[in-house]
Amino acid sequence: MEKFLLFALLFLAITILGSSHGLDQSPKRVEKWFKKLSHAKLKMTKLHFYFHDTVTAKKPSAIQIAQANNTFQSPTLFGLVRMMDNPLTVKPEPNSKEIGRAQGIYGSASFEDIGLLMTLNLVFTDGKYNGSTLSILGHNQIFHKYRELPIVGGSGVFRLAKGSATAKTYRGDNTTQNAIVEYHVVILHY
Repeated sequence: MEKFLLFALLFLAITILGSSHGLDQSPKRVEKWFKKLSHAKLKMTKLHFYFHDTVTAKKPSAIQIAQANNTFQSPTLFGLVRMMDNPLTVKPEPNSKEIGRAQGIYGSASFEDIGLLMTLNLVFTDGKYNGSTLSILGHNQIFHKYRELPIVGGSGVFRLAKGSATAKTYRGDNTTQNAIVEYHVVILHY
């Protein structure tokens, strides 16, 4: 009886959580979506939000997971790798309304300057994009005023997305390595 109750609760949780974003992502539903694609019109969506990368705090949102033996002898911290689950907010203040999370990995991948290889998913958790994602894979020279990172895909509302994310440091602290980054994103999707 206990196993049945546990299974029933687990099934209920999966059913509720799995449909909380209102998108049916079952194989049949996705296939049906693709069949209608030839008649679909390409749309452009623009997004604006703030990315909070907190390395030093009681509850950091980015933690170091690897480094090379000589990382800290390198002026560019070459070989440093961090995993992140950073909040995305409407305004730059940390207590601003959260609309999603930036989940992924970044590493210092340049001998010449601080150039990060960034691989992340923007996971939207609020509003009309709740449950949808955008995937970014790109080079981020964090000391340049503007950095352009490619959008290489997406899911949910942003299925088959392509586009560009422009990042600009809103506030950064070289001592703590914490940063708030303003993002403007332009996406083409169906």
